[in-house]
Amino acid sequence: MAATMATERQSPAGAKFLMGLIGSPIAASAAPAMHEAAAEALGARCHYQLIEIAGADQAALRSLLDGVRRLGFAGVNVTFPYKEAVLPLLDEISPRARDIGAINTVVVREGRLVGYNTDTSGFERAARDLVKSSGHGAVALIGAGGVGKAIAFALASLGVAELRIFDTDRAKAAQLARQLEGRLAARTGDRIEDAVDGVVGLINGTPIGMLPDCGMPVHESLLHSRMWVADAVYTPLWTPLLTAAKAKGAAVMSGRDLAVFQAADAFELFTGLKPQVSAIGDAFDGAMAQRYGAAR
Repeated sequence: MAATMATERQSPAGAKFLMGLIGSPIAASAAPAMHEAAAEALGARCHYQLIEIAGADQAALRSLLDGVRRLGFAGVNVTFPYKEAVLPLLDEISPRARDIGAINTVVVREGRLVGYNTDTSGFERAARDLVKSSGHGAVALIGAGGVGKAIAFALASLGVAELRIFDTDRAKAAQLARQLEGRLAARTGDRIEDAVDGVVGLINGTPIGMLPDCGMPVHESLLHSRMWVADAVYTPLWTPLLTAAKAKGAAVMSGRDLAVFQAADAFELFTGLKPQVSAIGDAFDGAMAQRYGAAR
């Protein structure tokens, strides 16, 4: 990914950047705090605008992106439910994002909209130690949407032995398995129980558990101490899934590290500046503490 990023600027002090996030619901997003803190730590300034729009069709998304192109944005992040819908509206897509079939970062470069996926690079950084310590064993992925696709490609890069994909939309799961051919042994199933049986890791790549939803993507009886469990959701940080997994003695990874690392990679793409990951992490923690109280 580094090869695709602009070279680091030598004098960021005083630089100003306009960025944003398109999606719904996003009112609780920590993205503004993370990106604005990243800029401040470098002596630059950033305004990060939440652009919440529900039920947008292609025409509405095109209009939004045209505004991003014309109004001086360095770029925007894209989140649920538009990570796949924006693909045909971009001028250029990075090879990796095209393979994944989903983007979360759109950079404005010389008037052109260029799509990237920093969810996948972010998850690689976040989950590397968990995958290594579990012997690169089989992993179950719940959800084959935009973030699920990014996570699947990250797991392929991390060298997991097998990926078992479950999605209530069976066609989506099957399509993702086909995309992974030649990269990772992947299979799908009709039952979550079959996907989870015998795995060393379980990942929630769906919005289940994101406030105001209080559900779980799997029944807690499927969780045990011999697996690790990760959740892409970070609002709240401790989802019902992670709370139940921790109670069973499983190693857990919240959505924090994915959020922080994908933001760091996106910020570098937007600005050409290498951010301080610690500053982004501190901003994330501050935003979460303000909204939900201290982490457990």
